[in-house]
Amino acid sequence: MEENAVTVIGPDFIGLQVRDLEKAAAFYETHLGLERTAGAPPHAIVFATQPIAFALREPLPGVDLDAVAPQPGAGVVVWLGADDAQAVHDELVAHDVPIMVPPSDGPFGRNFIFTDPDGYAITVHDRRGQGPDQQGQAA
Repeated sequence: MEENAVTVIGPDFIGLQVRDLEKAAAFYETHLGLERTAGAPPHAIVFATQPIAFALREPLPGVDLDAVAPQPGAGVVVWLGADDAQAVHDELVAHDVPIMVPPSDGPFGRNFIFTDPDGYAITVHDRRGQGPDQQGQAA
């Protein structure tokens, strides 16, 4: 097997294309407590998340989010870490945010899946009981 001269080291940035940039950003700020970073380009909002940056952006030319079936991001799994997934779930339920999969405990802590205003399925999990080498192995 020939050795490659270039290497990709892994995910470094997650961005979701959204219909209404300010509305989507307000959702993530209000319901998940994310904070914007300074210096994002005019067509995007980047949040101060760790270890990987998370952003929202206007759709790229030619992208019609309303034409995507069954929903934007189908087949892509986005997991957001939280200190307390159950508390995040309860906050979202209190504000009538659709929950796709209710909270349960698994190998990656307590987790659940909600649908954001653009229809993306987002998993929130906490890392209770995990060591640092176990983080990031979720699928």
